[in-house]
Amino acid sequence: MGSGGWSRRRFVGALAGAASAAALPACDDAPPTTDPTADPTIDPTAAEASTSTPSEPRESPAPSGPRPLYLGTYTSAEGGGRGIGLATYDAGSGRITASGTLTGVDDPSYLAPHPDGRTLYAVNEREDGAVTAIRPADRRILGSRSTGGASPTHLSVHPGGRWLLSANYGSGSVAVHPIDTSGALGERTDLVTHSSPAPGPGQEGPHAHQVVTSPDGGHVLAVDLGTDTVYTYRLDEKSGRLTEVAQAHTRPGAGPRHLTFHPGGRFAYLANEVDNTVAVCAYDRSGGRLTVGEAQSTGTGSGTSYPAQILVTSNGAYAYLANRGHNSLTRYAVEADGARLRLLDTVPVAGDFPRQIAFSPDGTLLFAANQKSGTVSVFRVNTRSGELRLAGEPFASPVAVCALPL
Repeated sequence: MGSGGWSRRRFVGALAGAASAAALPACDDAPPTTDPTADPTIDPTAAEASTSTPSEPRESPAPSGPRPLYLGTYTSAEGGGRGIGLATYDAGSGRITASGTLTGVDDPSYLAPHPDGRTLYAVNEREDGAVTAIRPADRRILGSRSTGGASPTHLSVHPGGRWLLSANYGSGSVAVHPIDTSGALGERTDLVTHSSPAPGPGQEGPHAHQVVTSPDGGHVLAVDLGTDTVYTYRLDEKSGRLTEVAQAHTRPGAGPRHLTFHPGGRFAYLANEVDNTVAVCAYDRSGGRLTVGEAQSTGTGSGTSYPAQILVTSNGAYAYLANRGHNSLTRYAVEADGARLRLLDTVPVAGDFPRQIAFSPDGTLLFAANQKSGTVSVFRVNTRSGELRLAGEPFASPVAVCALPL
């Protein structure tokens, strides 16, 4: 893979004295042991270190014990990481413990698991974009494939587990790769570029920022910040080809970035990066058409706060939005079976520039990757009230742009 450097989209995430964790040694191909300090590829002091400590008792029961946590970064950034950060977290307290770094993966700024849990996928956010497959069990890199575009920022696995979807921000395109039985990637089967409509106000071209599959598995949706459009495709699961079936347009200049579905499948929520809004969208499962509702406040006041990622709880009762400029998480009550968001409050994220957020599998913890401060904040989620409570001091991770708890 050729050198990439910083893509144009990273201007809002430029480092401003970002905190960095101490460099951790590379992992080789030797299988991990149960004792991290017994593995010669792991720095024992790093394996024992953790800056996250529990604060108060949980609002709801949660299983205890270590769970895997993977951390994405920019390896080409000053003070950035050396690959994919490896860590564990305690499912009860939220405490994070470092366990090493998987090197050999360039600019892994977004991570996603295979549904069977045996393979992890990373974008390589560089000018000559690629996606990489990793097998966590023995920390093997299974290989990389070109996305056919520039600066891929997001990827997801189709629910059937046979296709990897990725979004090229720099070139405004969506790529499809087959996944074989080992989890490795095959040659790209399709590449669709967003050629219409024309770019929105202030944009010089299409910028695909996310690609996801609808909850029913019937359609693939790509969110494009540059064209103010969400594109809906059908995926041919035999050939791996995409066919466009619908377009949904935001108001001009909204700059849509991230979409998440309500568990009921009839509504979705769209975070608009440029105009600092969110919108409730109705989803037609039969035709795949998304209808974008009125723009709503993020609760962060005037000015652009660069909303990043929006999540909804598994019971569909609450939604959370990461605000990078405001350094906060907005909490919404989800009402009318998903058709309405009601702004409740904003909570300080205890870090600088929360680029990405994710729930633990049981939904009792929320992780926020703070790019400029180089930290990961962990919050306990009260499943009854939706309230967030910081679970100790944030964990240091260089240029943290993705935290994936499994």
